[in-house]
Amino acid sequence: MKLADRVAQLKPSATLAVSNKAQDLKAQGKAILSLSVGEPDFPTPEHICKAAKEAIDAGFTRYTPVPGIPELRAAAAGYFNRYYGIAADADHIIISNGGKHCLYNLCQALLNPGDHVLIPAPYWVSYPSMVELAAAKPVIITTVPEKDFKVAPADLEKSLTPKTRVLLLNSPSNPTGACYSKEELDAIALWAVERGVVVIADEIYDRLVYSGTPALSLCSWWQKHPENFVIVNGVTKTFAMPGWRVGYALAHPDLIRAMSRLQGHATSNVCSVSQKAAVAALNGDMGVVQEMRSAFERRRNLALEIIAAWPDVICPKPFGAFYLFPDVHRYYGSRFADSTSLCSFLLSEVGVAFVPGLAFGDDRCIRISYAVSDDTLIKALHLAAKALIH
Repeated sequence: MKLADRVAQLKPSATLAVSNKAQDLKAQGKAILSLSVGEPDFPTPEHICKAAKEAIDAGFTRYTPVPGIPELRAAAAGYFNRYYGIAADADHIIISNGGKHCLYNLCQALLNPGDHVLIPAPYWVSYPSMVELAAAKPVIITTVPEKDFKVAPADLEKSLTPKTRVLLLNSPSNPTGACYSKEELDAIALWAVERGVVVIADEIYDRLVYSGTPALSLCSWWQKHPENFVIVNGVTKTFAMPGWRVGYALAHPDLIRAMSRLQGHATSNVCSVSQKAAVAALNGDMGVVQEMRSAFERRRNLALEIIAAWPDVICPKPFGAFYLFPDVHRYYGSRFADSTSLCSFLLSEVGVAFVPGLAFGDDRCIRISYAVSDDTLIKALHLAAKALIH
């Protein structure tokens, strides 16, 4: 069967490939410890689930407005107002089927064929594919662990061309956990304004930052320059709601309307019940988030202590999200050709699942998620170390 060229050019998801292989091995009876998961391991908080149940009982199961119910759009705007002190309202918000859907819609709404999009690497796996599906060109900017995998205006300037339209910036980062400081964000934002570049800020992990690290957002720059900035967020990571599929974007009203037109023809509205749950999440008590954040910080420290004993490995300390991204390329050679073969070996031989760094644009590294129990994390890392070092 002949398929469209755009489908043929898409690379399969490495994270899903690891997950599928792990499931196959489990089905064969092999014990698997997975540190590949990209979602919180905590249950969705009870008050959020209660709101969903009440919505079902009330018969709130019909179509809703495409850009989201007014109550949720207001709650998302209120989130930015409450935590970052800006003046946003519902007209500046669209609700989509997860943060990923927001990002996809943005690429379709902003990019023309041949436009260039700057993407610092390591990057989240779907960024380049989303750009390519809009017939635009991903321009990858390599970073290094010695600089915490962060990009600076000088790096962006080297890749700037007359076709540069967008910068995709993710902080806190998946896969590295790196967090840009206010000074670093301000420098990048000023560069973008001066160059007429639109910044899409993926801030899905903004609440998952650790002691001494402030939660930061580029939404203050959006308020000053609404045509230059778009902020993407969602309830998935902060409130342990990955399966509910609710993301939101803060943008210029013209862009919100354009994304709504696209969404109307693609998916229509987000699940009505999930929207009511998200209202409860955004308007509710953040104490449960603090509990999760404290657990993630403890696990990060446990993992860093173990990995620090791995010879010849560089692992920058992450200050947000729930990932480590150690540079393990010094183990390559006669045993492993790259990150994919190293991860395949660990999964097959000792039953530990990591994600190859190649999927994130950096083959020197592997991604380790610590969104698992302490016992699973410790056992998996010790098994991996034994297999790699001995």
